[in-house]
Formats: sequence, structure tokens, C-alpha cells
Amino acid sequence: MSNGGPWGTGGGQNDGGKDDDAKGGGRNNDGRGNWNDDRNRPNGARRPSDGIPEIDELMKKGSEHLRVLMGGRSGGGNGTGGGLGPKPVSAGAVGLGLVAAIAVWGWGSLYQVQQNERSIELLFGKYYATGNPGLNFAPWPFVKPVVIPVTDERTTELGNTRGGNTGLMLTRDQNIVNIEFQVVWNISDPGKYLFNLADPEDTIRAVSESAMRDIIARTDLAPILNRDRGAIGADLRQAVQNTLDSYGVGINIVRVNFNRADPPTEVIDSFRDVQAAQQERDRLEKEADAYANKVTAGARGEAAQMQEQAEAYRAQVVNDAQGEAARFTSIYEVYKTAPDVTKRRMFFDAMGRTLGGLDKVMVDQGSGTVPYLPLDRLTGAKPGTAAPAQTQSNGGSN
Repeated sequence: MSNGGPWGTGGGQNDGGKDDDAKGGGRNNDGRGNWNDDRNRPNGARRPSDGIPEIDELMKKGSEHLRVLMGGRSGGGNGTGGGLGPKPVSAGAVGLGLVAAIAVWGWGSLYQVQQNERSIELLFGKYYATGNPGLNFAPWPFVKPVVIPVTDERTTELGNTRGGNTGLMLTRDQNIVNIEFQVVWNISDPGKYLFNLADPEDTIRAVSESAMRDIIARTDLAPILNRDRGAIGADLRQAVQNTLDSYGVGINIVRVNFNRADPPTEVIDSFRDVQAAQQERDRLEKEADAYANKVTAGARGEAAQMQEQAEAYRAQVVNDAQGEAARFTSIYEVYKTAPDVTKRRMFFDAMGRTLGGLDKVMVDQGSGTVPYLPLDRLTGAKPGTAAPAQTQSNGGSN
């Protein structure tokens, strides 16, 4: 078995193979790069052995100590102890050597995973298990761990941030808009991310740009520039997440930041003039609507008032007619029981209504000479004004 773990180094057990492994140029049988080479590691992945002594170095030190315990010299060539002959090996020395070897093996098999990381353990290059935060054990050299930061948020810039015209998109109403946005993502499944995805940035960029062009092509220009940016961002996040889930790449889209949506630079001045004209048109339309509402409300108020007055007059006339009819009916009922009295009473009532408001003087012609009467006082004339003298004799002369 080679010293490079499940991925292999391409070298043998001799020193030449180790040199090739140290340079990171070794390849395994299936053509994949050596995990010891930083260029062949997945994006963001690290070796658990980074920052600790190399396993080969530890094995060399353990072998050196075991050789000393077995009776040889440190760095000895033939194990003869410098010509003194082999020495007997005690059971304690053998046990101590085994303990040291196991300790070195255990030290090389333990690795630490931080809270923001997960590890993928590979058994001969294939997925074996997922390591959780904390101290994990992967029996070396059969199982090799690859640690990947999963909760760290990564940002992919899209649009014209890198130059070019990649942010120019066509709207439904045949206008061109310049879009700049960010896709913030992290890793939801380290296993799928490690084995099913070759270039995360390019994959997310291609999927996000395609989804954004589809959404912009179904939307008019005005909502994109004004009120629908939040809705477009939510739709974009859902569309990108669904596409990545169908690919099975183990990526979670955290959010979409809609940075800018403007017309192209070449026509932005004309576009602003059009926007100003549209705003003026909207203002005039609102003023006309307000005036129309005011006039309509006043006319409706007057119509309601006239209708109420007509209803009141109709009710008054009907009530008066009903009252007169009821009065006539009651008088008729009394007339049927006492006609003479009722006639006289009706006559007196009629004369009272007719002559009640007039100034009148009544003269009895059967009494002979009529004395002088102060008619001005009887009729209510002002004192000092001459009232015409009225005399009446038996013959009717005045």
C-alpha cells in the first residue's frame, strides 16, 4: 500500500516514490489529483494534518525509538550494535515498542473539526462517513478525512461587476435593464458538495444568471426599477435553489442581494426624461381624478338632498290628505246621528273660518235710529284719522 492514503501517490515504497509524493505530483489509479496537492483539493477543503507533524515524520521517529528499544543504535546501519553482537530483547521492551507504535498510529488517526466545519471520511477514496464538530477518529491509513467549512457564507457576484455586458437583460416590454446582484450561499451537504461539484462558483453563476434572465423576461421594466425588487429576489432564490437541488450538489442559497437595476448607461438620460414625463402624467391624472370625485360627490349630495325634500313633501301631503279624510269621516258619522245640530255647527265653523280674520261692524236695522259709532276705534284705525261717517235710517239712508 502506498504512503499517500486512499488517493495514492503514484510512487513505490522506495525513496523516489516518497519524493514524488512530497512534491504533490502523484496521481492515483483513477486519474484524480493527490489530496496533498493544494491545487487538487476541493474549494475550501483542508487536510486535518495541516499545522501538525507529518505522519511519515512521526512514523520515522517511532521506528527509531523502537529500534533503540530492540537493542540497536540510533541511526544504526546493520543492527549489530557497532560490532558488539545482537542483544537479547526483553518482553517489556517489545510491549513498550508496541505501545509507542499504537500511540503514534492513534495520534495520526485523530483529527479536530471546528464548529463551522464538517469532515468527509474517505475509505480507499470512497465516501465512508461524515465527521461532526469535535475530535474525530479516522483509522490511518485506511480512512482519510477531508474537512470542509459548511456554515461560512460565500458570496458570488453577478452582473457587470466584473466588466462586460453580462448584466444587460431584456424585459417583457422590450426594454433593456442593467442588473447587478449577489448570491450568498453555504454548504448543506458536504458529501454531495465534494463528489458532485467540480467548480461551485461557475455552477452558481451559470444557474443564477439563467434564472435571473428568465424572471426579467417575464417582468415589465417599471416594476423592476421601482417596487418589485424584493419579489424578484425571492423568486430568484427559490429558482436557483430548486435547480441546484435537482443537480444534487449540496449547496444552500442563503439570500439574494439585489444591488442595482438601472437602464443602460447610453440611454439613462433619455430614460430619466421619460420617467419624469410619466410622473407628470400620473400627477395630472390624480388631480383630474380628485376634481372629478369632488364634483361627483357634490352632485350626489344635492341629488340626495332633493330626493329627501321630495320624500318629505310627499309624506306631508299624504298625511294632510289622510287627516282631512279622517276628519270628514268622523263628521259624517256624527251627522248621521244628529243632522240639525251638525249642520249648525258646521255653519258656525265655516263662518268662523271665513270671517274670523276680517274687521267688521254688525248693525241691527230693526232698532230704529243708529247712533254714531267710533268706527275707527272699532276697526282698529289710528286716532286722528277721519273715519267715514256711516248713518242708517229706517228707510236705509245714511
